[in-house]
Amino acid sequence: MIELVALDMAGTTVNEGGAVYVALREAVVAGGGELTPAQVAPWMGADKRQAIAALTLVARNHEPDAEEVERTYEDFLSRLLEAYRTTPPTPIEGVPEAFAALRAAGVKVALTTGFSADVHEPLLASLGWSAPDTVDTIVCTDDVPAGRPAPYMIFRAMERTGVTDVARVLVAGDTPRDLQAGMNAGVGTVVGVATGELTLEDLGTERHTHLLPSLATLPLLVARL
Repeated sequence: MIELVALDMAGTTVNEGGAVYVALREAVVAGGGELTPAQVAPWMGADKRQAIAALTLVARNHEPDAEEVERTYEDFLSRLLEAYRTTPPTPIEGVPEAFAALRAAGVKVALTTGFSADVHEPLLASLGWSAPDTVDTIVCTDDVPAGRPAPYMIFRAMERTGVTDVARVLVAGDTPRDLQAGMNAGVGTVVGVATGELTLEDLGTERHTHLLPSLATLPLLVARL
């Protein structure tokens, strides 16, 4: 029986049109150099400061110091929040209903995100989502020593919800790093969903247990497990 589902946010539960990756690329190249969307893609789902440091090295052949990373992060944050103001994110179809069905069945629901609190808090507020009203807990990169593919956000979600058996945890996301984090945590079920930038075929190249078109059918999967 599954006791906890730990779900990524952007691209998995929230439709934000890929704005995060556009803002990330624009903020890095604003400081010089060139960067293609394909070069940004491997950093989907990662801690954004970590992504900025790595992508700055790619774009400029230059390893940034902490101060430069922070300046670029502030630019990224400004661009992203403006994009969200212009085109507000929306729940992916069927996700609010899936949250409700899972919780009604006694399954804890956690959101895990590569966003820091200064991004995810206004994003969730715009959706009207909160813990413990909509989900049981929200874990971000501020809460752990390292983001995905490290398993720490999953472990923190387990800690906060009182779940102790990794075999009873399901992790779902739309990026390779989401799936890698689930595998690194040793959870019983790792699900790729095709509501982000990648197809099920793309996600199928990563280790996983299940692939779904979206989280709308997640309660049915959980009921079978």
